[in-house]
Amino acid sequence: MTLTKKDSPYTHWEYLDADTEDRLRIVPERGGLITEWRCNGQEILYFDSERFQQKGKSVRGGIPILFPICGNLPDDILHLEKGDFILRQHGFARDICWQVQSVNDQNAVLLSLSDNEYTRRIYPYSFLLEMEIRLQKDAIKFKIIVRNSSKDIMPFSFGLHPYFNVMDLKKAIIKGLQPTSTNHLNMMEVDTDEELKRISEGIDLINGPSESVTLVDLLAGTCLQVQQQEPMDLTVVWTDPPRKMVCLEPWTSPRESLISGERRLYLEPGANQELNCSFRVFH
Repeated sequence: MTLTKKDSPYTHWEYLDADTEDRLRIVPERGGLITEWRCNGQEILYFDSERFQQKGKSVRGGIPILFPICGNLPDDILHLEKGDFILRQHGFARDICWQVQSVNDQNAVLLSLSDNEYTRRIYPYSFLLEMEIRLQKDAIKFKIIVRNSSKDIMPFSFGLHPYFNVMDLKKAIIKGLQPTSTNHLNMMEVDTDEELKRISEGIDLINGPSESVTLVDLLAGTCLQVQQQEPMDLTVVWTDPPRKMVCLEPWTSPRESLISGERRLYLEPGANQELNCSFRVFH
């Protein structure tokens, strides 16, 4: 495995398996964003490169990282004993610069993010995030360590927001979800199968927990499986037609969990939380 800085088609780090030519492109400066994943000669991730160049807009594509919240909060306000803090949708991790390095003895890349003056103004905790990314045969594997370096108990949520390519939304099938979901548009409980019939019209659901969820692209003849471990075993399904992509997002907690307490994660001072998931491609 090699990790090399590249300037084209945009500044990024290329993580390449020389034997298989499987490749990741990573942009640490843009929230540790994985912009491309080439596997067996096929580009797995959807990525809007034109929008990516417009830095005032949120990214559409790749694998954004969600921390310390998934989704949004009412009026973007996080209520804590220390006071109220403005924390916008999906948190700040996807917007600020990460550090990247190779882990040669494990054939992995390590992305890391720690608190700074900016993050402490909107999330009053000291922390360290480390995300080990490993290319495997037909797969990409993530191991995330969240460390609380504060003197206070730290509440948080974590998620990944991968955008997966499909040839035609009308020919895409999702398997492995629980029978009922919550519709993010109105927060009502809905029948999952009925909602999936509208995948080509645009849906936004949270479902789970599940050990694995599979996206079947009937035209391409391929399957993409998201494999999850508790507590990162909720799945958000989001489509945004006419974009030819499906987001299958592993989350630890639903929207507003830092307020509602539902599946909210806590770390004692000095404690760590390990999170794991992987994406696998097969025919």
